[in-house]
Amino acid sequence: QKKFEEPITLQELDSSNGVLIPYYDMDTNIIYLCGKGDCTIRYFEVTPEPPYVHFLNLFSSKEPQRGMGFMPKRGLDVNKCEIARFYKLHERRCEPIIMTVPRKSDLFQDDLYPDTAAAQAAIEADEWLSGKDGEPVLVSLRAGYVSTRSKDVKVVRRNVLDNRPANPDVRNGAAPPPTLARSKSSYEDILKDVCDEVGLLRTVVRNQERRIGQLEESVSSLTQALE
Repeated sequence: QKKFEEPITLQELDSSNGVLIPYYDMDTNIIYLCGKGDCTIRYFEVTPEPPYVHFLNLFSSKEPQRGMGFMPKRGLDVNKCEIARFYKLHERRCEPIIMTVPRKSDLFQDDLYPDTAAAQAAIEADEWLSGKDGEPVLVSLRAGYVSTRSKDVKVVRRNVLDNRPANPDVRNGAAPPPTLARSKSSYEDILKDVCDEVGLLRTVVRNQERRIGQLEESVSSLTQALE
């Protein structure tokens, strides 16, 4: 049951007598307050628990606003995590003001963009006048999302056998040696290369361990000298 006798909460803004232009985003539960003749836009989060309204931040500009328009949620850029767009009316121009939520992930942000109200009406005007209620028709904003992730990089590993020179006996027209013997020799060469690389890595590790030990001794000596 709705009770309109008393407000659920009070929030003091300022002493200005300008008319407030409110905008409530039911998807993110954020209410924006724009004052006519003011230079700021205040926004609050609305929660079902007391104190119900929580001040978030304010946007300030140099010129006062004569009026304010709001972009429907369907017109926002979901790729830039845009949650609100205002059109501030100045004396001679209209300035767009964009509210975004910084996110590192380039995936579609489901928490910022739940299903929102569509352009289609849930009921007709005469039905509403007769007292009928209807749930709003919702639409997903995922269709407007374009992934910016780069394509998967395919690494093509070259076969080391492709760079080996041709057998001289084959170039002279002689019969090639048996395939089994040639493959065995190739495997032996590869195994030798791998063993050489492993030995080189072991040498590097030993040198690094020795260097780390020297640095630890230097740090220990310096610490004792400072004490």
